[in-house]
Amino acid sequence: MQAHPFAVLIGAKNHIPSASQIPLQVKIVGDEIKLIGHVMRKTDHHLAFAANEHVLALFQGAHAYVSASVYEEPASASTWNYSSVQARGTVKLLDDASTRKAIEDLTNQYEGEHSPAAFHQMSEEYIAHHLKAIVGVEITVTELEGVFKLSQNHSERNKKGIVDYLSQSDDMQAHEVAEEMRKKG
Repeated sequence: MQAHPFAVLIGAKNHIPSASQIPLQVKIVGDEIKLIGHVMRKTDHHLAFAANEHVLALFQGAHAYVSASVYEEPASASTWNYSSVQARGTVKLLDDASTRKAIEDLTNQYEGEHSPAAFHQMSEEYIAHHLKAIVGVEITVTELEGVFKLSQNHSERNKKGIVDYLSQSDDMQAHEVAEEMRKKG
């Protein structure tokens, strides 16, 4: 979640799902995991979060196509290797002061103190104007599930071939998947 903080946040209102792609800060508070972010006001997902506190945050890690051409038996199905985390929890909409703090923290996480785009470089008028359009969200995680498909059901020979294949790719995500496969053995 920390390595890939840009998540899909999913909620539902009247059984109709809504999703928003947002960066989420991961904060450990005691034995709880909190996810902090913001969404646009008066949108489907904002209304869904206001109506139903149960949400799912999907953090997608690296993923890559794996050609069966590198298998011991290449006349079989190719696949896709990936890793992700599904964080289920309850969402709370934040007040204006907490929303401002969430934006400040997120900006400071990615901008250096001396950056012209640092939070303290923005005018109060600019901040106040933009804060009217957003609402902060704080998710208390109640369940975490890691979902990994890294060819773990394949023979050692196939796994080595897959790692070699992915390592030779021009796709940086393929390299990350190969590294994950190496770590998992």
